[in-house]
Amino acid sequence: MAHGPVTDPGDLHKGLRQRHLTMIAIGGVIGAGLFVGSGAIIAEVGPAAFLTYALTGVLIVLVMRMLGEMAVANPSTGSFADYARRALGGWAGFSVGWLYWYFWVIVVGFEAVAGAGILQRWLPDVPLWLMALALMVLMTATNLFSVTSYGEFEYWFAGIKVAAIVVFLALGSLFVLGLWPGRDLDLSNLTEHGGLFPNGVGALFGGIVIVIFSMVGAEIATIAAAESDEPERGIARATNSVVLRISVFYVGSIFLLATILPWDSTELGESPYVAAMETIGIPAAADIMNVVVLTAVLSCLNSGLYTASRMLFVLAGRREAPQRMLALSGRGVPTWAILTSTVVGFLCVVAAYVSPDTVFLFLLNSSGAVILFVYLLICLSQLRLRRMVPAESLKVKMWFYPVLTVLTALAIVAVLVQMAVRDDTRSQLVLSLLAWALVLVAYVVRRRAAGPVAPAGQDVGERAARR
Repeated sequence: MAHGPVTDPGDLHKGLRQRHLTMIAIGGVIGAGLFVGSGAIIAEVGPAAFLTYALTGVLIVLVMRMLGEMAVANPSTGSFADYARRALGGWAGFSVGWLYWYFWVIVVGFEAVAGAGILQRWLPDVPLWLMALALMVLMTATNLFSVTSYGEFEYWFAGIKVAAIVVFLALGSLFVLGLWPGRDLDLSNLTEHGGLFPNGVGALFGGIVIVIFSMVGAEIATIAAAESDEPERGIARATNSVVLRISVFYVGSIFLLATILPWDSTELGESPYVAAMETIGIPAAADIMNVVVLTAVLSCLNSGLYTASRMLFVLAGRREAPQRMLALSGRGVPTWAILTSTVVGFLCVVAAYVSPDTVFLFLLNSSGAVILFVYLLICLSQLRLRRMVPAESLKVKMWFYPVLTVLTALAIVAVLVQMAVRDDTRSQLVLSLLAWALVLVAYVVRRRAAGPVAPAGQDVGERAARR
């Protein structure tokens, strides 16, 4: 029994090219969290922080491999929400779809505020909320115009991020290896100031709780591929290259940061890459990196709107969201799904302006562990779906099934337990569980009110075309 069509992208315009998918996949794992938040991880773990990133990278790679197996067999705009529904039941598909949508609309609001904060460095007299609104309008217009415009923006955003990391890797390597003018080979920061594990080996694993959220986004390529001419090829390339991308961009750059600056340096705090570049002697390092971080923020905002709208479109196709969300523009984009996701994102911006320490903080915390729930359901879906697919139909296979699948699921559970133990993340786990509970209540209410959802083979595009 093959996977079979779960959700057909229907009349969504197939406007993404292979170069778009390649850069979406590459850029998906390079978020603003890498450029800004990595200093906090180094301060918590010590010089061995690059090992924390490596361990987290292994977890992400395994999840992507499982997702790649399912997505190559059945490219779908609904991606893992559809696979969860087929493998585990309607409650799982409903949960994954709405939780993933919720996660990204909160991210959209957060990134808009973050981007406005960066712009205020150059435009201090312009109100924060106004610049956040401007960024929201810009990215909404991009997504409404066509899927090709989304892909083109993301292509160049990702290109800038990748170029910045590659330049940093090149300059940092020259500096550390003693090939930089006035420098000798120096790895002392890895062993001095308390050694490689100054806060104990346990900190190595504790840091995964924070690091994992900076790598979210690699899975977007499996959703975007459904709107390309060669989805199987795009997904296969994206999942196969994720190992190289994480090992080079994350592990490599974090290793250089920990080597260039002492792990306990106060300069690592706000912007570790700026501090490292200033140590190397790069002029205007702060302005250069602020441009790169702004690009990373806009990339996340752009992808967040795209991903949230497509998930809402699929939910509507299953009659699990208002049917108006199926409306497509003449260019084949889900107009109402995009606008709805934008409105929720903008309400988050309003919350950040009116009540930053209560409402906005609550929204952020309530989505904190959501992505881990989604990843866990991806593991459980692949564990079951593999048995339903003939071996010859699998072009991409999860390694050492089912052992690695089970170990990955257990590792995600371990991260959730870590969140429960840590004082700074416990509230995120509790509120995220509350969010999931509310989603499940909504599923039960909906089932009682409307009956079963559409069958797995229902063509969403057909229903969209009739509206």
